[in-house]
Amino acid sequence: MSVEPFPDRPRVDAHEKVRGAAIYAADVALPGLLHAMLVPATIAKGRVTAVPVEAALQVPGVVRVLTATDFPPPVQPAGAGGPPPPPPMITPEIAYRGQPFAIVLAETLEAAIEGAEAIRPDYAPDLAFTPLIDSPGHRREPVEPITAGDAADAMTRAVTRHSAEYVSPAQHHNPIEMLSTTAFWADGVLTVHEGTQSTSGTKGAVGRNLRLEPDQLVVKSPQIGGGFGQKGTPQRQSAIVAHAAMLTGRPVKLVLPRGQIFHNASFRPRSRHRIEIGADATGKMIAVRYDADHQQSRSGQFPPAEYLEAAPQMYGFTDYHGTAANVRIDTQSPGYMRAPHPHPSCFAFESAVDELALMLEQDPVAFRLRHEATIDPIHNRPHSSNHLHSCLREGARRFGWDRRTAAPGSMTLPDGTLVGWGVASGAYPVHIHPNIATLTVRADGTTRFAAAAHEMGQGIRSTIEQVLVRELDIDPTRLELAIGDTSAAAQHTTAGSWGTGSVVPAALEAASRMKAALAELLGDRQVGGNLHRQLARVKRPSLSVEVTRIPYGQGQKELATFQQGGMALAGPFFPAFTTFSFIAHFVEVHVEPRTRRVRVPRVVSVADCGRVVSPRTAASQVRGGVTWAISAALREVTEVDPRYGGWLNNDLADYVVAVNADIGEIDVSFIDEPDPVVNALGVKGLGEVAMVGCAAAVANGIHHATGRRLREMPFRIETLL
Repeated sequence: MSVEPFPDRPRVDAHEKVRGAAIYAADVALPGLLHAMLVPATIAKGRVTAVPVEAALQVPGVVRVLTATDFPPPVQPAGAGGPPPPPPMITPEIAYRGQPFAIVLAETLEAAIEGAEAIRPDYAPDLAFTPLIDSPGHRREPVEPITAGDAADAMTRAVTRHSAEYVSPAQHHNPIEMLSTTAFWADGVLTVHEGTQSTSGTKGAVGRNLRLEPDQLVVKSPQIGGGFGQKGTPQRQSAIVAHAAMLTGRPVKLVLPRGQIFHNASFRPRSRHRIEIGADATGKMIAVRYDADHQQSRSGQFPPAEYLEAAPQMYGFTDYHGTAANVRIDTQSPGYMRAPHPHPSCFAFESAVDELALMLEQDPVAFRLRHEATIDPIHNRPHSSNHLHSCLREGARRFGWDRRTAAPGSMTLPDGTLVGWGVASGAYPVHIHPNIATLTVRADGTTRFAAAAHEMGQGIRSTIEQVLVRELDIDPTRLELAIGDTSAAAQHTTAGSWGTGSVVPAALEAASRMKAALAELLGDRQVGGNLHRQLARVKRPSLSVEVTRIPYGQGQKELATFQQGGMALAGPFFPAFTTFSFIAHFVEVHVEPRTRRVRVPRVVSVADCGRVVSPRTAASQVRGGVTWAISAALREVTEVDPRYGGWLNNDLADYVVAVNADIGEIDVSFIDEPDPVVNALGVKGLGEVAMVGCAAAVANGIHHATGRRLREMPFRIETLL
């Protein structure tokens, strides 16, 4: 394993992005293109009984209106152990408000919009719908508990106990790039351009819906203008647009309006977290009971048990009992949104830890440092690495924690502004996926690396370039990174912070094999210059190598699953160890004494993500995660109108997010210790853990400033008045 830290190189895509030269899926221009617009249902549940299309067809430019009768029936579940069915296309049955029941195709976008607005369907509504998790008609569905030791018995021995409920609201992703699909059918092959974190998942879902063979379908996603989990699973629109292109014989493009994105894409579900922590006579945590549930659609699969994973990994208690449940209501299916489970769970747990520390009259940092985890208590395996204590110590030093006075309300500014300092920790599981990479170096000065990865804006191209440029003497300005393209290489979903850990070790091995292949080609010949010049001088046009990376604990079965378009994740619970990334956040909050407006002028965040491959993009990831956590804590909530279902504030005018005035200095640093066993470079994961725990640090800071304990996000002004 290389022990040398990586240099701080500029982003590989910086210039093309600031110049507007980066090409996204919706930028693809094709001759004869038709523009599409979906028509959303205005009932929360029921059935569409008729779709009059005459008015739409009279709009100049409208070419065709497709309804449920134009689409094949939904794919049925494959049975136990089989893949889940893909998102349905257009059906007459309405499961949630905003579900599409028709698609209008037109020569111009304006005509498509006007045509969609002209359609007035007939409904048979089901008025007995369930819009909220506490509405009549909800169904609570428990899942298998997670247990270590005997928490009930240990709790009876606890001298001090803290018990409370914490609530995280429903929230929606709002990436700058809208959901878009452009599809065309030519020579028996369907090509789909879509901003997606899962070209393979999109290919599989579209193929199954349209009954196509794998060699009849290509999905390309060159750039993604923000994904954050929303674009990590197949979209309902993908197969709808693809089918429209096949029926019309013309390319079709759909850019979904933001209001429809709110209603049809996945979202972070509202979740409730009931936590009890017990401490012994020495003031150490000895037992935890944790119960979580979240809103779920009638058929959704977003797993609630993952809320229970992070807490046992941080502090070394061995008696733990965690339970979780889906609460099924009439909504679209929730899904992954940055730090999907650990963000709300660590808000709850790290708030509870802070409350217990104050009950015990212990400093919140010192209390956390009394609890060190080296073993995963759930699976009784060692951590591959855990530098959370180093994060806490370094964060406290950089923040100046020793200047904090303990009493709530004891720190103020001359104008009366209340000052609070809060701390919280975070953990996120480390996953790794198989990868197959091809590296080609050419005598003409170009290099091509093709592998599974997607560029969401996080800078994964920069991490790949770091390894190839460090290991190989090639021209970095002529390096092509072919990712997010099912025709270039087998693809996996890029999410959950496994992108770098899955592709960068493959790049390292490919570089090593390239050097060996070149040495074998040259033999005893002494040839000067970089790799391109060496190939030119021995009259070899190009040299290619292919590598296959299979994570520890996996084998040919998982590799075959990947090659066939399926997911084959390894981790965080490997056969001989458990691996998580960790972070510590220190937050200063200012609370205006009369209006109770909250500002966050200063944050210090220290992360343990293994080896940092691209320092510049890594720091950017943490700043973005911290910004989002502050936004989630203080601003973001998606409201439901219980009378009609659906989301009320489904645009950026009413869905409030943090702006520059809310965000101050964010000091980011890294432990940068390679994990000794997780992969060849010691890379763990960063993009998700960057956000985890920061919301709790804000809550803990608000308590320190005001004495008020806030247990439900977002923290509104009225709750502090």
